[in-house]
Amino acid sequence: MRRLYTLLVCLAVPIAVLILLWRSLRDHSYRQGLGERFGHGAALAGDKHSIWVHAVSLGEVSAAAPLVRELQRRHPGTPLVVTCATPTGRARAVALFAGSVDIRYLPYDLPGAMRRCLRRIRPQRLVIMETELWPNLFHECARQGVPIVLASARLSEKSVARYRRCGGLFRELFAHDVVVGAQSATDATRFAAIGADPVRIHVVGNLKFDIGIDAQAQIEGRSLRSRLFAARPVWIAGSTHEGEEEQVLAAQQELRRQLPDALLVLVPRHPNRFDAVAGLLIRRGDAYIRRSADCPATPAQTVFLLDTIGELLKFYAAADVAFVGGSLVPIGGHNLLEPAALGLPVLSGPADGNARQIATMLTDQGAVRRVANARELAAALFELLTDPALRSRMGALGRAAVSANRGSVARVLDLIT
Repeated sequence: MRRLYTLLVCLAVPIAVLILLWRSLRDHSYRQGLGERFGHGAALAGDKHSIWVHAVSLGEVSAAAPLVRELQRRHPGTPLVVTCATPTGRARAVALFAGSVDIRYLPYDLPGAMRRCLRRIRPQRLVIMETELWPNLFHECARQGVPIVLASARLSEKSVARYRRCGGLFRELFAHDVVVGAQSATDATRFAAIGADPVRIHVVGNLKFDIGIDAQAQIEGRSLRSRLFAARPVWIAGSTHEGEEEQVLAAQQELRRQLPDALLVLVPRHPNRFDAVAGLLIRRGDAYIRRSADCPATPAQTVFLLDTIGELLKFYAAADVAFVGGSLVPIGGHNLLEPAALGLPVLSGPADGNARQIATMLTDQGAVRRVANARELAAALFELLTDPALRSRMGALGRAAVSANRGSVARVLDLIT
């Protein structure tokens, strides 16, 4: 079965490379590290074996940050390697760990590429954030005696059905030294259903709750607000997608009928869409300013377009209310915990498939309010921006919920060591 899978990957890789090259016409970051995607790249210096952490994209890299820092503290002489699959994930890793961690792309799941990668980074163990089940990666790790830990692992019902249809291909993944640190008891049951050994499955919780909110980020957020936004009421729409910006901007237009000085900080999820979103603002006739201009918003400007990477947390700290994107379009929602941990009231759309348990828990506890469309978003924003006590109450509930669910890093470290 794995041979057939490998053949299909061989056929798919040229298409993947063409897609990368096509995207690189608009975003040069897609050209970086192309050799790493085939297992090439510099070998680690010295003869020590590394600890390898794989985090597929931006959200997983951010969630891995406290784990990586704790590994650095506990194993100061051991090289650490972080791999990603997307330019945004790599850029976030560079911002978090540059100079202290080897950062590169995960190779395509080809046997030769994985062997080359393992020869270069010499891992003593591999930690995979959430759920990245690559048959050839797992096979090569088993062949070279590299144990694997799935950290904060989750699995949807649809994924279980898909993996089970593949027969023995995915059951074979768990035949060797693989430990599953599941987010919940439900996830643990689902991993057992696709072949993981129940003895090697442990419920560790969600690493995202261990998010480290740097006090400096809060200080910088307050400074940014003072310098860029003056005394205006500010809301932020973080990690938005195509088809969602239109709804967010419609909500801002409606909000300004009641609150004329309200300012929207608009943060597209993907950097290669910054210019497209700027074009949308121009077509709509919305007065805006880009973060890259590094100038304060004037009273006439209604939108502040955050077109830089790695500053979302600081701008959450600079806002009064946060809307988290990917939730008014069928993406599945993004990280609700960052604004909640900062003590912001949080708004979210109905699409929450990426982290349904977190979204439900925060909603039930009163830290997150759901909105279904632009009209409901505008109404919720007006209520929150004109009621400081309500903002404070929702923010406190969010902070408390995040604090109460911390501890996953320690449990994952127990599995690793």
